[in-house]
Amino acid sequence: MAADTTISTIRITPVAFSDPPLLNSVGVHEPYALRSIIEVETASGITGIGESYGSAVHLSRLDLAARALIGVDAESLLAMRCAVSRALADDSVRGGDGMAGMVTTSSTLDRVYSPFEVAALDIQGQQFGVPVSSLLGGLARESVPFSGYLFYKWSAHPGMEPDQWGEALNASQIVDQAEKMVSEYGFTALKLKGGVLRPEDEAETVEALAERFPDMPLRIDPNAAWSVSTAIKIGKRLEGKLEYLEDPAPGLDGMAEVRSHVPMPLATNMFVVAFDHIPESVSREAIDIILSDPHFWGGLEHTKLLAGIASTFGMNLSMHSNSHLGVSLAAMLHVAGATPNIDYACDTHWPWKKPDDDVVSGTPFTFEGGAVSVPTGPGLGVSLDHEKLSRLHEQYVKVEMLERDDTGYMQTYDPTFDPSMGRW
Repeated sequence: MAADTTISTIRITPVAFSDPPLLNSVGVHEPYALRSIIEVETASGITGIGESYGSAVHLSRLDLAARALIGVDAESLLAMRCAVSRALADDSVRGGDGMAGMVTTSSTLDRVYSPFEVAALDIQGQQFGVPVSSLLGGLARESVPFSGYLFYKWSAHPGMEPDQWGEALNASQIVDQAEKMVSEYGFTALKLKGGVLRPEDEAETVEALAERFPDMPLRIDPNAAWSVSTAIKIGKRLEGKLEYLEDPAPGLDGMAEVRSHVPMPLATNMFVVAFDHIPESVSREAIDIILSDPHFWGGLEHTKLLAGIASTFGMNLSMHSNSHLGVSLAAMLHVAGATPNIDYACDTHWPWKKPDDDVVSGTPFTFEGGAVSVPTGPGLGVSLDHEKLSRLHEQYVKVEMLERDDTGYMQTYDPTFDPSMGRW
């Protein structure tokens, strides 16, 4: 007799975990990153898990969705999505996207629905004794390659002890950071978060990385802090050194102009972050690579849908990352493992997280040659460690952060800081 997969209980637990002072175009990471862990329990006692952002507004929307999902069958993803859509119909609150102002046009419905969809797929996988990747069509690859994510950074948060990575405010220090990442994780691609120093200094950093790692695919992402003219100049300067240039200038108009003048492909996770952005991006020939993200695009099945659309229009795919925990990493592994046309190593913030700052049981993820194996157990193949979850929730309560605010944190120490796009 089949188990009853009617959703009976949903628990949403906000958590906070340590985050280094990583610099970006809109400021600097605060001492803690915020996430939420979702547990969806069925009438028969199967519990599926998901992970999402942790801002106060987003949490309020997750709560609205959770109440609407009680009584819905976790095997009916369409019914779940419709229930969430109805719950959000009267939501007039703006913001709460979890991305510190960098990405503000992703679909609210998709952002809110995503962790519940992941939890439902986890339930289905456990119900049928198969991994989530099988529910998504089966594996195209048994392990998923990731890129080492390099950041300019302070040596420590003000008033705190230096972290293990140390300061990185120039090309030489970034090369040192890259050597440590490659040594410890085996990465075979590297990405530099730009939009922090003068564009010429960041180009010098890429050139230093290319000299030190001549066979390593490199990328830089200034998060649209460069003007179109600057992006074209830097793009031409870095010809032959970048596998792609990510979000160099503001808007699809800016991206299209840059793309028509630089030799390398352009990628985005800022200006094509919802399905209704795709037609315009195609018509303007603005981008070559979409950096998918289950948190933006409505979960794992919608990520597969995005992959099909990208293939139709000759676009390539990789995967975007935000500061995340193990539940999100497991979900990323399943969908990336089951998506043949993810053509580039995916992003991950995993090395920047303290090893004991997580919510999953044991240590299920191992980087070998920069890649992580897709879990093979039923569902997501990972389970919650409720003691760890409780500890990170207690930390959330203690730090009293309600939103991620990279700009506000930076302006505490530099009141003149300008986070505007295209400022260089």
